[in-house]
Amino acid sequence: METSDEWIFTRTGIRERRIAADGELTSDLAAAASEAALCDAGISSADIDLIILATVTPDLPMPATACIVQAKLGVPSHAACFDVQAACSGFIYALDTAWAMLQSGRYRQALIIGAEKLSTVLDWTNRTTCVFFGDAAGAGVIGPAPFGSTGAIKGARLYSEGGNPDLLCIPGGGSGFPVPGPGDPPRHIKMRGREVFKFAVREMKDAARDILEQLDVSPDKISCVIPHQANLRIIDAIAQYLELPVDRFFCESRPLRQHFCCLDSTGH
Repeated sequence: METSDEWIFTRTGIRERRIAADGELTSDLAAAASEAALCDAGISSADIDLIILATVTPDLPMPATACIVQAKLGVPSHAACFDVQAACSGFIYALDTAWAMLQSGRYRQALIIGAEKLSTVLDWTNRTTCVFFGDAAGAGVIGPAPFGSTGAIKGARLYSEGGNPDLLCIPGGGSGFPVPGPGDPPRHIKMRGREVFKFAVREMKDAARDILEQLDVSPDKISCVIPHQANLRIIDAIAQYLELPVDRFFCESRPLRQHFCCLDSTGH
């Protein structure tokens, strides 16, 4: 593939991507991240009664990868475990779903995971897609906060736009094209980069303003924005629209401050 570090960094701001080891599955990445999250939270897997895993690259079409992670962690069988498929917005959807389920009173401790092995659906001859995506997992635990704790989910807004599925998609492998064969759409990520860029900037800007208005918080009160977005060009554009210094956007290892806003790559 004809490309270079200079070509990639100039257009995206990305320095490197991570690729899973041979034989390492999405559930392996998810389990490792979950173990770290449980350790940070100071609870054991036996305390978890809800697992929601966001992924578009599950180990298998079924069972849910969340159930496979449940077994790997030793989470009790009475826990509810399921996957959500919301692509870039997956972790935010999983978080908001878990928050609602905990508020119902039926669950107490939720393990939220975002995990992908996107290297399995990349066309490594297409530099407009393969330089953006990699393999990784992140996890968090939410549950009752100790009295006086400052940690809390203050609000969330979810959005969807299904009118342009071809902007960023995997065209083959679904019910429309169940078994890709000669002449069928491949199971590779396809992206119309210019249109995705415009969409991401517009939607992230609007979503950020919506949640700030919902919580009656002015942008200048936000000390750290955590975008689920590696493209620095998009981050810079969002910073300009929100009139926030770009150094308030979490792009590298920086200490997190008290108030933050989390956005995914399509603005959710």
